[in-house]
This record gives sequence, C-alpha cells and structure tokens, in this order.
Amino acid sequence: MQICVSNLKKTFKVKNGRLLKPEITEVEAVKNVSFDIKRGEIVAFIGPNGAGKSTTIKMLTGIIQATEGNIKVADCDPSKERKRLAYKIGCMFGQKSQLYMHLTVRDSYKLLCSIYDLSKEESEKKIKEISELFQIENLLDKVVRKLSLGQRMICEIAGSILHDPEIIFLDEPTIGLDLFAKARIREIIKKMNEEKGTTIFLTSHDIGDVEALCNRIIIINDGTVVTDSTIDNLKSKYLSKKVIKITYDASIKTDNLKYAVKKIEKNRIEFTVDTNLVNMGDVLSYFTSVGNIVDIQIQSTPLEDVIKRIYEERG
Repeated sequence: MQICVSNLKKTFKVKNGRLLKPEITEVEAVKNVSFDIKRGEIVAFIGPNGAGKSTTIKMLTGIIQATEGNIKVADCDPSKERKRLAYKIGCMFGQKSQLYMHLTVRDSYKLLCSIYDLSKEESEKKIKEISELFQIENLLDKVVRKLSLGQRMICEIAGSILHDPEIIFLDEPTIGLDLFAKARIREIIKKMNEEKGTTIFLTSHDIGDVEALCNRIIIINDGTVVTDSTIDNLKSKYLSKKVIKITYDASIKTDNLKYAVKKIEKNRIEFTVDTNLVNMGDVLSYFTSVGNIVDIQIQSTPLEDVIKRIYEERG
C-alpha cells in the first residue's frame, strides 16, 4: 500500500476570543478516519468546506501531526520522517504556487531540482524529459508571472514531479480554468499516472475532475469518512434513475402510453425510469413501437447530485 491511514484523529485547541480569561475548547477536525490506497490508484478525496479534507492532507504530508492514529505514506511516518517523505511525494495546490513569479519556468525548475539534490546533469535531463511529457518546451523561457493561469497550472504540475515522486497530492488542480484548460490538465494527470505509475491523491470541488480521472472516491464530512467506494459502485447504487428524451419524425399520440411522460413538446417526449424496477431494453423496445425515432438521449444523475444525496442520507 502507498498510503495507510488508521484511526486518524486531529483535535485543535481554540480560544473563544475573550481578551481576559479566554476559555479554551477542543475542536475535533478529524475523527477516526481510516483508508488504504494502492500504488497507481487515482483517488478523489472530497467533501464540503470544513469537512476535514485539508487537515487530513496536512497530516499525510507531515505539515501537522495527528493527535491519534497511524499514518504511513510511501513507507514513511510523516510526523517523524518529513524530510525523507518530501523526496517521495509531490504537492500541487491550486491557490499556492511553487514556481518563482519573477523567474522563468526553466530557472524555477532548476531551483526545485537543487532543493531535491539533483546534479546539474540530472536537472537538465529531468527538465527536458518533463517539458516533452507535458509539451511545454515553448514555455520554459517565459517568466512565470507572464503565463496564463492554464499555462501556469500545467507548469506547476510538471514542477511537482521533477524529482520522480511516488505520490502526488493535487488540491484543486483545475480551479479557475476554462473548459479547454481543464481538459488539458486532466489529460496530463492521466498521462502521468499511466506512463509513470504515479499514485494520485486528488481533492476538487469540480465533479468533472472526479468523473474524468478517478476510479475511486472517498467522501469525508464532519471529520469522518462517509463513503469509500469505486465510482462504478456509486453509480450502480445511486444512478439507477435515467432521464430519457426521445424525438420522433412526427407527432405521436401520448394518451395511453405505457410509461408516465413528464414532458411533451410536439414530437418530443421526456420521461424517467428506474432501471432497478424496469428493463431498459423493454422500455426502448416499447417506445420504438410507438413511432419512428430520429433521436434518443439517455442521461444519468450527475455525480454531484449523488454526493448530495449521500450527505443527506448520512445527515
């Protein structure tokens, strides 16, 4: 296992704000969290603001120490072997740059390589390899502050793997980007995972990132793990309802249809079925017999709605 977390807890002491004789209370930010992540997995770690995501990541990377519990990341104890761990992990946070704004991308990379004790020859080799992998050769000699947000985010991710980390922690890697830039970032993350076998630990409020990249999702809320499941399992459990939109070549009679239609527009109908209760083949066969179909659309419940439903079920 690349990441092993067992019975993890973190308690903060908080003052109530009084100037004289302030009272100190304890707040449990993380409560008994446990999970394991295998090498090469791309795992989404998501939850609402204040759920305990950032606190958990800070403990995994050694920034803060756990109050209770055990953590192993790349065979290191983050609280005791933070320096050794730093050589094995990469971090990229959407709101915080690891590149130097007044330097070129190339010079920023050289500094990062020196931090990880790479020789001049090794640094040049890695910069060349990374720039080719991420197709950023044309950006290397540009000053970082002059890059677009999308260009900088790509360069940030590239910089986080200069030292060949086993695991990368990505926090909101597509935040603030347009659709094309998001697609490019997701493509790069997938390529990095496939070509280098890098384990990806991803947090994002963009459900598109989760659906496009991850095969597993851990949902945390109020400091506890609410769900730890594959994306496919979540979909099979919560995405049984399908919205079907059918367009015919002419208007059809809708008075005695076998299924309840919720929307009718001339030759177009829309209805919902639950695949746990009916066979989709039977449904489509029936509506094919009603008239000549020119177009059909089948939509599942968005993953965002699934997560909302899970939160509601768990209170």
